Amino acid sequence: MRWQTHPTKVEELIRVLIILLSLLSLLTANALQTAIDNAPEGAILKLPAGVYKGSITINKPLTIIGKEDGVIIDGEGEGTVIAVKSSYVTLKNLRVTNSGALHHQLDAGITLENGKHCEISNCSIDDALFGIDMQNVSNSIVKDNNITSKDFDLGLRGDGLRLWYSNDNLIKNNSLIKSRDMVVWYSHGNMIEDNYGEWCRYSLHFMYAGKNYVRNNSYKYNSVGIFFMYSKDTIATGNVVRSSLGATGMGIGLKDVSNFTIRDNTVIYCAQGLYIDRSPFEPDTNNWIEGNKILYNSEALHFHSLSENNIIKDNTIMGNIEDIVNDSRGSKTNENEIVGNYWDNYEGFDKNGDNIGDTPHKVYQYADQLWVYNPDVKFFYGSPVISLLNFLAKLAPFSKPLFLLEDEKPKVKLEG
Repeated sequence: MRWQTHPTKVEELIRVLIILLSLLSLLTANALQTAIDNAPEGAILKLPAGVYKGSITINKPLTIIGKEDGVIIDGEGEGTVIAVKSSYVTLKNLRVTNSGALHHQLDAGITLENGKHCEISNCSIDDALFGIDMQNVSNSIVKDNNITSKDFDLGLRGDGLRLWYSNDNLIKNNSLIKSRDMVVWYSHGNMIEDNYGEWCRYSLHFMYAGKNYVRNNSYKYNSVGIFFMYSKDTIATGNVVRSSLGATGMGIGLKDVSNFTIRDNTVIYCAQGLYIDRSPFEPDTNNWIEGNKILYNSEALHFHSLSENNIIKDNTIMGNIEDIVNDSRGSKTNENEIVGNYWDNYEGFDKNGDNIGDTPHKVYQYADQLWVYNPDVKFFYGSPVISLLNFLAKLAPFSKPLFLLEDEKPKVKLEG
């Protein structure tokens, strides 16, 4: 019998498989960066499932797509996993994981710098100090990504999504869970919509930003829902903030902001529903707070410092322990235009049935709000002693109550 000297088809397949595995091992070890460096501008790299070595840099127009699930780019705990330093770069369907943990280096899952017309979509970013860090980036898209930080204490995590001097971007349908903040600083003209945040600190925080549009986002179990600071010319509409955590858990905050529109939002189950601090800030400007539902919070509207010239109209204020809190005696809450809101504790009548109260809804500060100026008294808040003081103050005032505000045309019942 003569032995067959030529390789069988099985042996050939095994040999090819060994070669492919060797190439894949080389690619996952270090060749992804080589492939990027050798690719022409505008090339599309479609990666098969596997674990690829991170700490890569993209400095030319390029697209990297995971052509199937299971494409993992691992930073191995050092530095930033993917650093994009070019315009016209697209990253899709990738899992980016295991960045470094150095705050001063802004170690991140993905960093975009000094570019435009980039896209990050359908990516999962986890175990990254900062999730996506955008610095001086414009006209770009970040959508449909899931972002989780490193398992650190809340204040030691990096920001899940960070815009820094980045304008005219679309930030849509991203999920930030157990990150620190999503920040929009010195950034203008961005559309931020349909995002979700949970178990973060500031689910959305603006600083020195203008002309942004914040729409239909949903946030819960964060310390603060949406906080606007030192900003102007922004619209926030259709957002839902619920169950902000802690004794000062805040729904929506306005500090030193002007020409804002806060419309058709829902704030529910927070310690402070809407917090207003020195807003509007610029002279001869207004903020429009209209059509919002502020429900079942400890405090519906909390005023701090001088806050006048807000137009507070057509809101539903229901189920809150306190409708109005003024913690600064000179904040001039009565200098706001407040009209047409529904207050569930309005005590007037509507004889002609036009759904407008026959008498104004006036809010005073009685003895039960002694805790506003003396936090030690808050221990007794809701106790029979404070309730009795409040009853006696209204029945036979032993001191003049502080007038807070008046709604001249309160709604008597909810519409729709």
